[in-house]
Amino acid sequence: MYVVRPVELADIAALEKLAAVSMPGVHTLPKTRDKIAQAVEASIASFSAHVDIPSEESYLFVLESLADHSIVGTAAIFASAGSNGTYFSFRNDVIQQVSRDLNISHSVHALTLCSELTAYSQLSSFYVNEAVQNRPEAALLSRARLLFAAMAPQRFADRFFVPLAGATSANGESPFWDAVGRKFFQMDFLDAERTIGGARNRTLIVELMPHYPVYVPLLPGDAQAVMGQIHPSGELAFNLLTAEGFEADDYIDIFDGGPILQAHKHALRTCTSSLQRTVVTPRPSRAGEPVVPYAVAANAGQEFRAVVVSVPAIEASATIALPLEVQETLQVADGGNVICVRI
Repeated sequence: MYVVRPVELADIAALEKLAAVSMPGVHTLPKTRDKIAQAVEASIASFSAHVDIPSEESYLFVLESLADHSIVGTAAIFASAGSNGTYFSFRNDVIQQVSRDLNISHSVHALTLCSELTAYSQLSSFYVNEAVQNRPEAALLSRARLLFAAMAPQRFADRFFVPLAGATSANGESPFWDAVGRKFFQMDFLDAERTIGGARNRTLIVELMPHYPVYVPLLPGDAQAVMGQIHPSGELAFNLLTAEGFEADDYIDIFDGGPILQAHKHALRTCTSSLQRTVVTPRPSRAGEPVVPYAVAANAGQEFRAVVVSVPAIEASATIALPLEVQETLQVADGGNVICVRI
């Protein structure tokens, strides 16, 4: 069995090993032990804080195998993007060009630097190792963040977004960066990412990035081709998020041109389809009774836990029958409440 839970200080060494793996799809998982420790401490403080309005809180989750207590995945959610600044992205715009004298009218695709995603809640740092990529626990890890948000809505905004890494070459070069960002930063893509540290709210972005629309037809063909395209390492996250209800048409990343998915919480399956049920201990099931996989979560603070469990459909029931092992993992008992959503 696997469980998603908040990160703990004891996980720092395991996270350091995960960070050493090449993960171009993960912008915001720190790479050094000191930065990892800071992220873990910030998460623990956020889970423990009393929150009425989302601010600088960050919540880091891990996927743990209970068989050997290894950490096989991470996922995070930031309460308010740009809370200590402004979150910048490129917005896809269409500019109408009209000449009455020539009787010509046409539309031009342009990119406009904007801060519209500031104060949205940001999902990030999703990573699972190969052993669980094709298991339902991958969806559990991605969805657990939204289950937590559904249980504690006061901690988050009504809108969410997720930046995904854009297409780059094998040696880390970005055609989009070479066509746009390099002209203003005067440095290679990887150097710029290291300077920024994965953030998109640094003052130097607005100081250096173009303030006027970038006309897409003027960019080289290879730069245009990768706009809104994801790095292969992000395909699993993209598929899970679009199935959840996220859309990817309006914004792209200012560095590599990767897609930024966004949605209102009322458009997300986990927020609209989750069910609160009372836990009961199961009785012997009827032979051949069909079962359905659910993500099941309990507790809204540092004790948050989420697992995948297959049980008979609960939509028409007020209860969910959870084996004692699952109850123990979720830290609930008969009569306790859990929140459930179909995987």
